[in-house]
Amino acid sequence: MKAALFDLDGVVFNTEPQYTVFWSEIFKEYFNDAMIAQKIKGSTLVQIYDHYFAGDKKTQDEITRRLDDFEQHMHFDYIKGFPEYVTGLRQKGVKTAVVTSSNKAKMAAVYAKCPEMKQYFDAILTSEDFAESKPSPDCYLRGAARFGYEAKDCTVFEDSFNGLKAGRASGAYVIGLATTNSADDIRQYCDKVISDYTELR
Repeated sequence: MKAALFDLDGVVFNTEPQYTVFWSEIFKEYFNDAMIAQKIKGSTLVQIYDHYFAGDKKTQDEITRRLDDFEQHMHFDYIKGFPEYVTGLRQKGVKTAVVTSSNKAKMAAVYAKCPEMKQYFDAILTSEDFAESKPSPDCYLRGAARFGYEAKDCTVFEDSFNGLKAGRASGAYVIGLATTNSADDIRQYCDKVISDYTELR
């Protein structure tokens, strides 16, 4: 492993349950179907709008306003064992990066509550850095290229189906975290499944 590429929600931070609550309320309100919240995991905000709220700028603006407010009050708790694991990687000379579908505005909220997070990573790539969104491998190809590596030299850490598919399509070794979906459900999309980072040396 020359570089470790981490998704953010459900991989670095245990935030997926909070987002599930938010999006369940949104889709129950607009579509009377809270279960859509499970289908959009790993999608960018633009993808969600294009698929479910296309052409409805007023609704998009209202959801964005509510999401921004929601993220200002979120809790950003690290997945168990993450700080120790990523610190160990960096001590061994492994490059580390966040590769997330979140945008820069969301990351500003993260930095405000967890300023120490930046010290764990050599690079942070957000949705603004990608031409295509997960499950396209574009984000992880760009993450590897940021360090001058090929994806096959990297390990991707993911939790969502779209993210796991992106990691696999890139050619990287993929470790799936059973934080958002069950271990049985994600096993076919990754090379190794863990519940948290205490299971890795």
